[in-house]
Amino acid sequence: MSSPSSSLATNDDRSRDPPDPRDESIPDVVVPRLLQRGTHMIKVSGKKQKNVLFRLDPDQGQIIWESKRHRIISIENIKELRTASNARYYRELFQISHECENRWLTIIYTLDGRWKILHVIAPSLDVFHMWDSTLHQLYAVRQTLMRGLGNLDLREALWAKQYWKAADEQAGQKLSFEDVERLCKRLRVNSSRDVLSRRFKQADLQNRGFLDFDDFKRFVKLLKRRPEVKRIYQKLCLFDNMIFSFRTFEYFLREFQKSDADPDEVKRLFLRYASPSPKAVHLSPDVFIDDLPHAPCFTPNKATSDDLATATLSLEGFTAFLLSTANSAFTDQDGTIHHDMTRPLCDYYVSSSHNTYLLGHQLVGDSTIEGYIRALLHSCRSVELDIYDGDKEPVVYHGKTLTTKVSLRKACEAIAKYAFVVSPYPVILSAEVHCSIPQQDMIALIMHEVFGESLVSAPVKGRPKITVLPSPDDLKGRILFKTKNLYVLDKEEVQPNIISVDPESSTTSTEASTDGEMFSEMKRDPFRKTHNLRHSPSNPVPSADKVKVRMSLSLVSMLVYTVGVKCRGINKKEHYAPEHMFSLSENTANKMLKRDGILDLVKHNRTHLVRVYPKGTRVSSSNFLPQQYWSAGIQLVALNWQTYDLGYMINHAMFQRNGRSGYVLKPPALRDKSLLGKRTRHYLEVTVISAQQLPLPKDGNGREIIEKSTLSSYVEVSVHFPDWGLHSSPPASTSALQVSYRTSTVKNNGFNPVWEEALSLPFEVVGDMRELVFVRFAVREDGEDDKEALAVHCVSLACLRQGFRHLPLYDAHVSQYLFSTLFVQIMLRDSP
Repeated sequence: MSSPSSSLATNDDRSRDPPDPRDESIPDVVVPRLLQRGTHMIKVSGKKQKNVLFRLDPDQGQIIWESKRHRIISIENIKELRTASNARYYRELFQISHECENRWLTIIYTLDGRWKILHVIAPSLDVFHMWDSTLHQLYAVRQTLMRGLGNLDLREALWAKQYWKAADEQAGQKLSFEDVERLCKRLRVNSSRDVLSRRFKQADLQNRGFLDFDDFKRFVKLLKRRPEVKRIYQKLCLFDNMIFSFRTFEYFLREFQKSDADPDEVKRLFLRYASPSPKAVHLSPDVFIDDLPHAPCFTPNKATSDDLATATLSLEGFTAFLLSTANSAFTDQDGTIHHDMTRPLCDYYVSSSHNTYLLGHQLVGDSTIEGYIRALLHSCRSVELDIYDGDKEPVVYHGKTLTTKVSLRKACEAIAKYAFVVSPYPVILSAEVHCSIPQQDMIALIMHEVFGESLVSAPVKGRPKITVLPSPDDLKGRILFKTKNLYVLDKEEVQPNIISVDPESSTTSTEASTDGEMFSEMKRDPFRKTHNLRHSPSNPVPSADKVKVRMSLSLVSMLVYTVGVKCRGINKKEHYAPEHMFSLSENTANKMLKRDGILDLVKHNRTHLVRVYPKGTRVSSSNFLPQQYWSAGIQLVALNWQTYDLGYMINHAMFQRNGRSGYVLKPPALRDKSLLGKRTRHYLEVTVISAQQLPLPKDGNGREIIEKSTLSSYVEVSVHFPDWGLHSSPPASTSALQVSYRTSTVKNNGFNPVWEEALSLPFEVVGDMRELVFVRFAVREDGEDDKEALAVHCVSLACLRQGFRHLPLYDAHVSQYLFSTLFVQIMLRDSP
């Protein structure tokens, strides 16, 4: 397992409690002047090594270097930092001397919608440690900000520094009005020259005709003024004689935010954001002022009843509350709600990856350990291995294609290292084995050597007979191997004293019981040639000379709770032991999801694990929509994690829940058949109010595209839900998988567009399974409907709170933008 100092996960990898929104305890990072001026390092690639000057800009948050073009890596786009031995895979791949290992730095990042990798070798240990320490600190600060909202002061300070530096590159520590005007054009601010001039003069308190950094911060505050929030604030003040008192705040939480917080918690929240005032502060609704006086917050635990009676919430305090983690738009997504993890494995959805080793195309893509690392650091709990004979040891790649190959041993070492960095719960290795018997023995040997005691090769202690699957809690820190067991037979194939094994048919007619002694024996010597293979007494194992060996017995010994079998259909005639697990292609699963078979599949999935994977014709690695399969109780819905499409986004939203552990408890309706008959209709009422600091476009080198200074945008809201086939009545007109509506377009404003537009989206739910209904907010550029959205947010409806909420916005790789948010009002209405 990698240490935090050597390997850092992305923004949705760590389930920590978010800091207080006014917490300024995150320290400023001191960036050595040497790194700001730049140091020469060796840039390494598969083709060449080159001496390049790299420098670090702390204000812009960028690593910059010159090659044929000016190259930039934004710190927030870094996905992982690996140093020294943690990057050994690439040092060995490029055949670089071991002497360079302790000065090696690998940076994995995204640029222009693609994953990129930079490898450098520092000239000395001192320079290496300087880069390593500073990058990790800068990265950690940004990752804290990219776990949701909150830390408002730090976020504002970073924004001001970043754009002061951008505007001041040639201004010499002071900005003229023309400099400010150019910056506002770059930020796509929709204000006239007269308005900008007036704000410039308001910020220039000394009337010097230019802005220093303190003046610039005042100007930024004026620039970010939120008239739409002020309108809400003014309307709320009408509730209590034009005062935003505690009574007004409590009314706001109960009536608009639908909060069920207890009275003490409401008082604590109010006092955190309120200002002490000796007398009531009035705000006339027809007077437009920038702010109310805002004193430092109370210490809630020391506040008195008199404080509560006299305190008022200023516009600034109200805005801070709206942007805080205390007003988060989500439940069960911030690591604070944890599911019961003591139920059988079949009661959980499991975050699963298909063709995990691929980073791109199914036919010509690269096979690499990066796919496993990337998936595991995003809490994936089931990864796939397609294993073939190699020259010396087995290799992993997509058979019968032009994809490259990666060593099975290297893949297993990566899995072992990253399996439990972000989640303690079991990882399932879903393997397709296409190897000869000798290399099958090598598979088992490699996995025992690499995984050691983590590899499950016998039942949980004290439970040798498998009557029910163990729980995620039972298997913390364990790795399960799953592949087809070719010694599990169809009843038609069992003849007296003869076993005929069909590699394409792996099924059994008799109840498979676990012999604890057999597992213990195999664990002591997993590579011995034994034929004691879990047969019932009525079907004794024949002598070895009558068995046509098709599968390594050492491989069989690793199949315990995830024994791959062929699906023979789901009916009363067929019996599957609890550990029997089959995989279904997308097409096969679709046939079973028809109305006459879905209830049988739901019933089967209450006691067994099932995996679904994309059909083979998805050569571009596109994804299906997973909620359709989740609605049948299928646990392992495997997606192509290398493709960031709608299917991936919905999967990501599902597994943001339960502390991002990779396991989510299935809805009660899929565990209790009595709840499935209930079908209800609802409306999602969304008022799209405004957006804040929409992301600026960047070119292929990471630089902002300044020439495109205007942006006309709209917001599309869509609801995605299963084609509920669990009810006897005919499908309703809204039973399609998607209902979507869009706002009108706000012209020429990419900085603070305001829509204030209401949308109403109908949808259906069966068995109250709102966990399987997903809402996607997409900010799009007008006229660019076929292109990727500018920014998105996708969330399970069960996690979406009602009321006025700010949604953090994400890029196409589901990484959060530092400064971009969408302000909405959410309401749910039942259909009459």
